[in-house]
Amino acid sequence: FSDVCFSAGRLVRCVRCPVAYHASDQCMAAGSRILSSNSIVCPNHFTPRKGVKNHEHVNVSWCFVCTEGGSLLCCESCPAAFHRECLNIEMPKGSWFCNDCKSGKKPRIKDILWVKVGRYRWWPAEVSQPQSIPENIQKMRHDVGEFPVHFFGSNDYLWTYQARVFPYMDVDANSRDKMGKGVDATYKKALEEAAVRFRELQAEKELRQLQEDRKNDRKPPPYKHIKVNRPIGKVQIFTADLSEIPRCNCKSSDESPCGMDSECINRMLLYECHPQVCPAGEKCLNQAFTKREYSSVEIFRTLSRGWGLRCSHDIKKGQFVSEYVGEVIDEEECRSRIRDAQDNDIGNFYMLTLDKDRIIDAGPKGNEARFMNHSCRPNCETQKWTVSGDTRVGLFALEDVPANTELTFNYNLECLGNGKTVCKCGAPNCSGFLGVRPKNNPPASEDRGRKYKRRGRRKSRAVLTKEREDECFSCGDGGQLVSCKKPGCPKVYHADCLQLTKRPAGRWECPRHQCDICGKEAKSYCEMCPSSFCDQHKEGLLFKSKLDGKLCCNEHDPCGPNPLEPGEIREYQPEDATRGLPHSKYRNSIINRLL
Repeated sequence: FSDVCFSAGRLVRCVRCPVAYHASDQCMAAGSRILSSNSIVCPNHFTPRKGVKNHEHVNVSWCFVCTEGGSLLCCESCPAAFHRECLNIEMPKGSWFCNDCKSGKKPRIKDILWVKVGRYRWWPAEVSQPQSIPENIQKMRHDVGEFPVHFFGSNDYLWTYQARVFPYMDVDANSRDKMGKGVDATYKKALEEAAVRFRELQAEKELRQLQEDRKNDRKPPPYKHIKVNRPIGKVQIFTADLSEIPRCNCKSSDESPCGMDSECINRMLLYECHPQVCPAGEKCLNQAFTKREYSSVEIFRTLSRGWGLRCSHDIKKGQFVSEYVGEVIDEEECRSRIRDAQDNDIGNFYMLTLDKDRIIDAGPKGNEARFMNHSCRPNCETQKWTVSGDTRVGLFALEDVPANTELTFNYNLECLGNGKTVCKCGAPNCSGFLGVRPKNNPPASEDRGRKYKRRGRRKSRAVLTKEREDECFSCGDGGQLVSCKKPGCPKVYHADCLQLTKRPAGRWECPRHQCDICGKEAKSYCEMCPSSFCDQHKEGLLFKSKLDGKLCCNEHDPCGPNPLEPGEIREYQPEDATRGLPHSKYRNSIINRLL
């Protein structure tokens, strides 16, 4: 049931269902309870305990495809959420599970995950081997399906399960969006540590894959090599009359007639010269397609992106690398092939748009160019040239490319069939998905320089903040929310969490702006719940959290007077006699973090 198996080996089987894994950390799902050398109880048999906050299922408030909010279709087994439109499916009836959950994909030992704990933000953590964690963490109560995670930045541990975690990805390791000025030092440290560890684990995984491929002497998937495009069905390959082919003004006596550094009008307009029309005759240097003047390349196995293409010698900027060759099909045939591929679980597509009526499919037939991978920061680009009256696609170097360098180009929304496939190019400006334009953010200093020049005088840059939060500030879940109308307050709540029988009307202000004790205007706030205090009553009631340095009340701080055990819930009555605080304005449940 694992998606990372490299070879056959001894299997361990679940005693309650047909699930089986190879007996290794690389395959076995985290949270499996080992009964013997060949039997386990798999995480599918996890049963959440009532009243344990950390056993509640939580979904993200954004779409995993487009990252936008709105009306989302939520997986009932993991935190994944999607727009129905992004998945291009009808609204399902009853329970719905994402493709990863339907295929049995589970977290494994050493996976990097985003983990949700109580009121804290999603935090990066690594799944730990239960035998390697501190003894006091091992002794904590945990059930089948729960596994320990080690948080980056804070070095805390927690037992959690699949419904409160989702995978950390390449785009997270390369992203700088979460590293702004408003990010506290502990969280920034956590992001940096997670990115470094993720790359280390990726390198280990890729090396194992490469060694296994070499051990088994794997070869590229079979295809038929062709030298020119082959039309399929009613598709036509056009050929122009010699009288219709444009003639340039170059001469055979020129230093490099029709060459890259010449002023050949045909080359400038992406027309290839014809040997019977060009004034330079046999000396013409603008016939790379016809003469197949390709760069020397070789197919090789990449570490993380399957098979790729690299150059055997240095390539200069602007130099012709290869033509993209395959079967030329129409849109109807293209859709038919994509459907067949999806029905047969074929995930690799080699389709490139030629013009509005024709597509090149290099899948069954093509040349070495079909192995060129995508990159958000490529060293090659596609150009559409007119050759003897027909359109052909060539790949040209965007920069000087040293020998033995992988050749890549940006699919740039022109490759069909990939949908929202995760991008693994690893470029600093990686967009995260194929078919999504890469990030082109200029350096901050350069960006500011352009703005000041455009405006004529320097102005301070405003800090953009979110107008409204997406989750209830009391319980952390989404849904139907009421928002505080106090200017500058982004907090939202469930009416039930505030014990309101109906939605408040008018300029309603949330309870966070009144002191819990005297009801006067609050000056200090817990950043984990609506607790707040005036200057007179804040002493001894607010602490600085060891996890992220934020102020929180003693209900969230393990060093407070009444710390909670992991998974324990403390529910408040309308009047808490032990503290004399009027908690009727909200009812809260808290999970203490682990030390």
